[in-house]
Amino acid sequence: MGQKQKHALKSDPNDETKKKRRVGFSGIDAGVEAKDCIRIFLVSSKEEFDAPESFIINPVDLNSYFDDDGKIYGYEGLKINIWVSRISFYAYADIAFDSSADRGKGITDLKVALQAIFAETLVDNKDEFLQKYLMDKDFVSKSISTGEILKHKAFKHADSDDSNVEVVRLKAGNMATGQLYSHIIPLVLLLVDGSSPIDVTDSMWELYVVVQKKTDQQGEIQCLLLGFTAIYRFYHYPDNSRLRLGQILVLPPYQHKGYGRYLLEVLNDVAIAENVFDLTVEEPLDNFQHVRSCVDTQRLLGFEPIQHLVTKAVSLLKDGKLSKRTHSPRLTPPPSAVEDVRKHLKITKTQFLKCWEVLIYIGLNPIDKYLENFVSVISERVKYDILGKDSGTAGKQLIEVPCNVNEEMSFVMFKSGAGEDIAVQMDDNQTSQEEQLRKLVQDRVKEIQLIAEKVTSPLGSSEVAN
Repeated sequence: MGQKQKHALKSDPNDETKKKRRVGFSGIDAGVEAKDCIRIFLVSSKEEFDAPESFIINPVDLNSYFDDDGKIYGYEGLKINIWVSRISFYAYADIAFDSSADRGKGITDLKVALQAIFAETLVDNKDEFLQKYLMDKDFVSKSISTGEILKHKAFKHADSDDSNVEVVRLKAGNMATGQLYSHIIPLVLLLVDGSSPIDVTDSMWELYVVVQKKTDQQGEIQCLLLGFTAIYRFYHYPDNSRLRLGQILVLPPYQHKGYGRYLLEVLNDVAIAENVFDLTVEEPLDNFQHVRSCVDTQRLLGFEPIQHLVTKAVSLLKDGKLSKRTHSPRLTPPPSAVEDVRKHLKITKTQFLKCWEVLIYIGLNPIDKYLENFVSVISERVKYDILGKDSGTAGKQLIEVPCNVNEEMSFVMFKSGAGEDIAVQMDDNQTSQEEQLRKLVQDRVKEIQLIAEKVTSPLGSSEVAN
């Protein structure tokens, strides 16, 4: 019995090793981010569908459609290719993977996730997509048939033939407008950061669509949608309205060709012709704001009622160094000029003040001689916007002091006289704030320079006009 026990004890380590190997756990599924396995193509023909490198779009965010952490779980070697028709905006998705298994995080339902993006436009059958939805050349033309043509223009580009481009206004609250918007909203959600669908049943919404009419090889007129903007018409007391731009998108294949500027030009014409109170923009992105400022600055350069005011402001900046003065002038236009611009050009006060700085920059010729004064004025304006009217050396001083109760609430504020030298030691946080202010000023001056160069150069002026 003793020998058998020794033999059993001797064999135990090997048996335990074998048991560990048999019951060992596989690694927890780390998942894959949607942007790493999904590619989205914009295509307008079967040839483009079959091409290995069709036009690929880069969504601003795909992860938000896949669970809380934005990852896809349960697949090995996952690849998802999605084709979106530039003709009818239907979509087809091809999903391929090596294997699928629940490795601790479940298995993501890909169909549900993709339908959350593309909704009713997602087509299950590839052949149906190629034969019907990719070739539905009448979709756009039927959708805009009841719309109002506001303006048309011939565009010519180096990589394409002449084509007629029209801007058509569609009223929300009807079936045709609702169907068109439901087809293009997936691209809006994918390409415009922070976007959300509008209520197409609300008749106060209007769609302004840019469409291109071209003759195909069969001699038939093909209508392509290049871009659109959604405008909401607000009531303005007592008997007027104001327009607010809620969404704008030029599809990626047609960007940087002047269509966005053309759309803004039409909107400005509508605002003036209908004598609305003004035309505002809801949370403009940087790229759009740049184009908007170029267009509005170009318009203001030809607006005679403010020219003498611009000349006066430029003269003040040319008169000596501002660094030797106690206070730098902010050089804002008078309220009467702000009202004239709003009344005749429908430009809001905030937008006018941004363009006003560009107008002054353009007037300071040669700019190198007066750049220091100009930067000083921009610095004062930035400080004013952030800190308020008492941001200069004369006014209220906010000094942080140590406190054991609540560090975020510990400060002392006192008022100093004009020209009074305040010898106060700044802590690291205050130094950081000064650095942030300098960075904001540098960014704003650079932005002004880019707009001024584009507006004043012969090529840039032509592009803005287009």
